[in-house]
Amino acid sequence: MLTQNFSGLWVPLVTPFDGDAVDHGALRRLVRRLGQEGATGFVACGSTGEAASLDKAEQRAVLNTVLQAAGPLPVVMGVSGYHLPQMLAWMRELGDCPLHGWLVPPPHYIRPSQAGLVAWFTTIADAAQAPIVVYDIPYRTGVTLSLDTLRELAAHPRIQSIKDCGGDARKTEALLADGRLQVLAGEDARIFGTLAAGGVGAIAASAHLATPRFARLVALLREGRLVEARAVRRALAPLVDAVFAEPNPALIKAQLALQGEMANTLRLPMTAASAEGARRVAAAMTAL
Repeated sequence: MLTQNFSGLWVPLVTPFDGDAVDHGALRRLVRRLGQEGATGFVACGSTGEAASLDKAEQRAVLNTVLQAAGPLPVVMGVSGYHLPQMLAWMRELGDCPLHGWLVPPPHYIRPSQAGLVAWFTTIADAAQAPIVVYDIPYRTGVTLSLDTLRELAAHPRIQSIKDCGGDARKTEALLADGRLQVLAGEDARIFGTLAAGGVGAIAASAHLATPRFARLVALLREGRLVEARAVRRALAPLVDAVFAEPNPALIKAQLALQGEMANTLRLPMTAASAEGARRVAAAMTAL
């Protein structure tokens, strides 16, 4: 299988809503704006996109809109669950889509053994039509992928990258030293550290906002221009802190609504951001 390039700035897209329905017009405009401002590619139906509150028809429609609006820019599709046959059936159903890859976390709730995780990802990768980005995010799934497990998974030809939200700097450094998985910073506050140490890019929810600044940060780090990157990082730090002060993507949507890009609507169990949180994000944007 052709090795895909997952480097650069990826935006895990929010899903705009108009009342009870997905607002495809707002989603289309958002994707186009982000692409024009420096995003390398997009993740559809990730956790930032409230994918757990979208039914399968809505997820398929969201993916179609993102693919159409993205043009030549690559798109990764998020898929998650804990029923393996349903996961595989869903991936087969989307097999006609021109995907750059799949973003796949461990099964949530079950908390399997490391052997179970190897079997889970291997089975999915064996059936996948595009490469896998392993989504290591223990605070959402309840299970940690060990370094040995990730090294074993890296031997699979379709497992090519990791979205690193593991919170373990030693594991990140070991994966970078190993070199077989393309490491993407999954925590926005870790973009500088991960890329400075050799990571290839980031999947950054904050980059819905101040997108050119985040694109420049990633570009400077990939070029090894650390002094310039440090200044960009310092300027962005208050925004990153503000965006994640409440459950994601509430504060991102609040700011996008303030900018007139979509309604400030989320689906339960997500709720709208607090007024104070929204003011803090707006102030961070103004200060840039």
